[in-house]
Amino acid sequence: MQIGGLQKLSLIDYPGVPAAVIFTQGCNMKCPYCHNPQLVYPDLFEASVSNDEIFSFFEKRQKLLKGVVITGGEPTLQKDLIEFIEEIKKLNLSIKLDTNGTNPKVLKNLIDKNLLNFIAMDIKSPENKYNIFFKGNLNTIKRSLSIIQSSEIPHIFRTTYDKSILNEMDLSEIKKLAATSTYIIQECRK
Repeated sequence: MQIGGLQKLSLIDYPGVPAAVIFTQGCNMKCPYCHNPQLVYPDLFEASVSNDEIFSFFEKRQKLLKGVVITGGEPTLQKDLIEFIEEIKKLNLSIKLDTNGTNPKVLKNLIDKNLLNFIAMDIKSPENKYNIFFKGNLNTIKRSLSIIQSSEIPHIFRTTYDKSILNEMDLSEIKKLAATSTYIIQECRK
């Protein structure tokens, strides 16, 4: 795993669960308002935190922590994500995954292996504006939405509302994609 950082305790990133937050390096989106460029652009990467350091911390804090949030960057780009989560699960910690939804195959695999306890997926914009963020195939985003919505895993969809990119009509269209799932609009802080 390419881990760019570890927040040792968060009481807000995983609803109702005291959790550590792991920040993975690498992302396949280029959001104009990104607050973590050091996790997105390889020339800004700092030295990775080792898996040994992460698991040593988890073992020491096993009685205090109840969960782990894996965020990024984009975690599903990590080649050893599944194995990494399997090791965390052995410590009886629940997992929340934050994703941009661009890797539905990885997402499905994680769900099928019962490795996730909560999922948060960012829906960046309506279809007609997604090219601002992502140059790939939008069917991957739709597939991820479907996989998450058809799972029995608690989840939320969220959008960062950058008023220089999105408008109220855009938010209304995005909300339709989220369907009956919980949908959160986050104000953009620049």
